Amino acid sequence: MESSTRTRNYEKPGLLLALTPVVLTLVALGVQLFYFDDFTPHIPLAIGLAITSLVGIKLGFRWKRIEEGIFHVIHVSLPSVSVLICVGMIIGVWIASGTVPTLIYYGLTLLSPAVFLAAAMLLCSVVSLSLGTSWGTVGTVGLALMGIGAGFDIPVYWTAGAVVSGAFFGDKVSPLSDTTNLAPAVTGTDVFSHIKNMMPTTVPSMLIALVIYLVAGYTMIDDQTASFERINAITDSLQANFAISPWLLLPALLVIVLAVKRMPPIPSLFAGVLAGGATAMIAQGAGLHEVVTYANYGYSIDTGVSAIDSLLNRGGIQSMMWTISLVLIALGFGGALEKTGCLESIIRSLMKKVHSFRGVQTSAVLTSVSTNLVAGDPYLSIALPGRMYAPTYRGLGYSTLNLSRAIEEGGTLVSPLVPWNAGGAFVISALGLGIADGNVENLLYIPLAFACWMSPVIGILYAQLGLFSPKASEEERELWASQNEAIATTDDLGAAAKASVDASPQSSS
Repeated sequence: MESSTRTRNYEKPGLLLALTPVVLTLVALGVQLFYFDDFTPHIPLAIGLAITSLVGIKLGFRWKRIEEGIFHVIHVSLPSVSVLICVGMIIGVWIASGTVPTLIYYGLTLLSPAVFLAAAMLLCSVVSLSLGTSWGTVGTVGLALMGIGAGFDIPVYWTAGAVVSGAFFGDKVSPLSDTTNLAPAVTGTDVFSHIKNMMPTTVPSMLIALVIYLVAGYTMIDDQTASFERINAITDSLQANFAISPWLLLPALLVIVLAVKRMPPIPSLFAGVLAGGATAMIAQGAGLHEVVTYANYGYSIDTGVSAIDSLLNRGGIQSMMWTISLVLIALGFGGALEKTGCLESIIRSLMKKVHSFRGVQTSAVLTSVSTNLVAGDPYLSIALPGRMYAPTYRGLGYSTLNLSRAIEEGGTLVSPLVPWNAGGAFVISALGLGIADGNVENLLYIPLAFACWMSPVIGILYAQLGLFSPKASEEERELWASQNEAIATTDDLGAAAKASVDASPQSSS
């Protein structure tokens, strides 16, 4: 039975049929988010998964085959779910240990309010570059920065925008990052050449964002008008409820050191949990059972200062379950779209309409962005366009480094800007933006995460002007020939790109 299933011929969906589950899912999301004013995208995405499965059955797929596609993508992304679990534990335990309160305390006493947003972006960039994980950075240093921003009375969405800009940009150029390694892997380039080729968009995007955050900081608040009464109330409350000391930063330092030594992220993060638990017992007098409770259910405290209580009453594995359930459903939806050929059909239809490098490069970026919007999975938004567009770049004589940059920026950087995407859901949950509780104005962090959306825009501009768009070198052409890579032109690209996908060992990741 399994053998016959594998050799079965499936009908390829036309563009209209392929778009059907995508459009209906977006309609369901729109009704849920805007008509019912309810930010819980789980059920609309689950409905989208069901519609996609029905389309697959109409095309001749057995349920078992569709199920394989769903669970394959979920399986590939389980390490990210494990990171979510570890970050949930870290948040709860590091608050209990005094690590997060210490970061907030010293941030409020040492940082200038006017430069805070710029400093927050730079700090998150450095930490994310070291850790190789944007999620770990957002859930730890980012959480502390949210507290400092609250102390300076800076709007939540501005602080979140700066945190997201730094954390995801550091992830983008870190050789330890999974997405930074995935993009060159699916396009046939090496990771360090890939990182080097991203500098022409990375550097200007970061500099522009830095200037905007500095201007915003000096415009919204300055050192003379800062509410020092509010700042003093927060720092006094922190000192009254926690032992504050530079030594309490050791759990964070341990995680960074392990990351620099290229230890895997999950063991490194769990080492941070253990170090935080030990610190909570030694420095704050917490009991073992209390530490375990904090790791599972999060930290809880009543200081009498609402700004502190709202920030520190969070964390734990259970706090991540809303996000994890959303991620799993979104991944399943993306896996069904890929397995049934719907995404492939849409991309092939788009590719047939472009006949120049400018068009192909722009399409690659927009395809990754669209996959993020529809499938909710940053990995799929990198892997699928990367496999399908690569033969076209080779046929046009351009280096696939252009492609790896396009999908990295449309995939990694746009992920946190889509609320129902795995990245966006995590940001909303870890930073406590409270979108599901009705604080929809905090979604303004999306346009304020300047570095994330400006990079793909600059990349598209370069493609139109022919700047920083390397042609394939002789060495690269020889490598294509030696590895028998598929090479296509825009005229026969549908068949060649499909052949490349079928030959790829990663059928859906």
